[in-house]
Amino acid sequence: MKNFSYTITDPVGVHARPAGMLVKAAKPFSAAITLTCDKSGKTANAKNILQVMSLGLQSGDSVSLTIDGTDESNAAAAIQAFFEENL
Repeated sequence: MKNFSYTITDPVGVHARPAGMLVKAAKPFSAAITLTCDKSGKTANAKNILQVMSLGLQSGDSVSLTIDGTDESNAAAAIQAFFEENL
């Protein structure tokens, strides 16, 4: 199991476009990728756009990610890079 935290820096937060991009980045991996909003405690499957958007992540919010599965190392590296480049 891999874990990391990230603080959203995008001024508009996680709206439809970046949520869709995150889902697209997460889907190729068999590992379960779970986001948890540190402020609300809500969780979401990173492969489900409606769940990701339901977190309502805004600029400055912290999110914790848990990646668990056979390809968790590759998935964690790819998802962390996605967050740093896009959010």
